[in-house]
Amino acid sequence: MTWRDDSMRLRHMLDHAVEAVEMAAGKDRQDLKDDRQFCLAMTRLVEIVGEAAVHVSSEGRQQWSFMPWAEVVGLRNRLIHGYDAVDLDILWDIIQEDLPSLIIDLQRILER
Repeated sequence: MTWRDDSMRLRHMLDHAVEAVEMAAGKDRQDLKDDRQFCLAMTRLVEIVGEAAVHVSSEGRQQWSFMPWAEVVGLRNRLIHGYDAVDLDILWDIIQEDLPSLIIDLQRILER
């Protein structure tokens, strides 16, 4: 893969992570339970972050080894294959605690 391919995947990761964080602003954990559309949107946005991560080249993953590739891809797999047992507390914590730092790392990579 080329830098262009990886940068496109990284951009997809960034855009969807930002959208999830922005959409969650002003909401709380209970909204995931009470608002089905919001819950589906959050789940899908996080899935896409992971799906784009799957397609980053092995060279890119090695170059940016500080990124939590296994965790991001593992979450994607869990959300897709374990769709009937998604722990909304964990999903909420990821959106609130993990995505903001992932966004910062992705911005740093893409600025280079």
